[in-house]
Amino acid sequence: MLDVPFESMYTLVALSVGATLLVGVVAGLPTTPAPDAQGVAETIDDVAVAEYDATAEVPLGAAEIRLDPQRIGLRNDGGVAHATLAFGPVTPATLDSRLGAVATGAAPSTVFDSPAAFRKAAAESREVATVTREVATATRETATATRDATAATHETGRSWRSAPESLVVRHVTWEGVDVTIVAA
Repeated sequence: MLDVPFESMYTLVALSVGATLLVGVVAGLPTTPAPDAQGVAETIDDVAVAEYDATAEVPLGAAEIRLDPQRIGLRNDGGVAHATLAFGPVTPATLDSRLGAVATGAAPSTVFDSPAAFRKAAAESREVATVTREVATATRETATATRDATAATHETGRSWRSAPESLVVRHVTWEGVDVTIVAA
């Protein structure tokens, strides 16, 4: 009368295995949410379409960023998020560059010798970002076609770089040169 029925042992083992699997699944879930690339893209678009000079700073919540004149990508432990800009092209820049100085508040006239130099720097920055993106995409496609996972992992990371705490967007006009700089 005090013995455990034979079927109870199977039930106990099944419940133990199920609980162990549940703990494993929960432990494997990301602890941080994926970054909000769409929200960042909307802020960039809002500044880009402003009639007057405008500036915005957006917290990223990402470990890495990929930025080109038409798109933004953010990556952290929670995943990867991409968004396309509705009002581009924008001018990608790093915070430590001359364009980055303009994005963070310096007048273009104090950083560049002329509006033509400002226009040229913006065009070169857009071109470099576009070429970097195209090279990374072509490399990824080649690596996928040849199934060389090591090369794919190594080469596609070229366009990703460390992300700062926040991204600065500034729409500035200087003597007919109208530029939206996105510095990160």
